[in-house]
Amino acid sequence: MSETDYDDNDVKIMTSTIKSESPVLIEGFPGIGLVGNIASQQIIDELKMEYMGSMDSRHFPPITVLYEGLINMPVRIYESVENNIVMVVSDIPVNPVVAYDISKAFLDWAQSINVKEVVSLAGIATMSEDHQVFGAATNNEMLEKIKDKVELFKMGTISGISGSIMSECLVRHMPAISLLGSTRSQNPDPRAAAVVIDVLNLLYDLNVNTESLIEQAEKIEIEMQRLAEDIRTSEQPPGPRKEFPMYG
Repeated sequence: MSETDYDDNDVKIMTSTIKSESPVLIEGFPGIGLVGNIASQQIIDELKMEYMGSMDSRHFPPITVLYEGLINMPVRIYESVENNIVMVVSDIPVNPVVAYDISKAFLDWAQSINVKEVVSLAGIATMSEDHQVFGAATNNEMLEKIKDKVELFKMGTISGISGSIMSECLVRHMPAISLLGSTRSQNPDPRAAAVVIDVLNLLYDLNVNTESLIEQAEKIEIEMQRLAEDIRTSEQPPGPRKEFPMYG
C-alpha cells in the first residue's frame, strides 16, 4: 500500500514503505548520452529490484511510458533490500529552469528515508574514443572512496539535474559522489553506461552484468533515441517558443 512521502504541490513522491536502513540512493536522470538512465535500468533489471513508487511533478513533460504494453510512470523508484540500495530512474529530462525545485524535493525525500549517501550517474562529453569514468564528491571521505576507481574530475562543471542534486547534497552536508561516463556525442551510449556500472560494482559489490548492454548497444541506442524524440515532440506547444537543451 502506498503512502505519500513528499508533497509540496509542485512535486509529489509516493512509495511503499522503504525497508532498507540507511540505504545508498542512486539516481539516473537523463543527461548527455542517457548514461544515467541506461545504467540505472540495467542495475534494476539485473538485481531484480522491487518497484516501490514514483515521483511526479507538474513540471514534467506530459508523457507516459509503455513497457511491453503496460503503463509506467516516467520517474520510478525501486529498492533492493539485499543490496541496501534505493534507485530513482527517469525516462524524462528535467528542464534546467526547474532543476533546483526537483533536486530540493529529491533530497527532502532522501533525508526522510535516512539515506546514507547519494550516487549521481550521468554522462560527460569528451573527444576520446575510450570510455572511462570521471568522478567527483561532496567531501574528502567520499573522494577517498572513489579516487582509485575513477579519473578524478578536477575542474569543470556538472550541468542539469545531476549538478543540481550534487550542489544540494553539498549544502545539506550529505555524502555524495558523481560518476560521469565519458561519451563523444549526445546520442544514447550504452557503452558509457557499462563502464559506470563497472565502477558501481567495485564500490558496492553489486556484481551487475554489463555484457548484455554491450551486445545490445545498437538496439538500445535506437530505442532510447526514439523515446527522446517522443519527449521532444511532447514538449513542443503550437507556435514559436524558446528552445532549451533537453539533456546535459
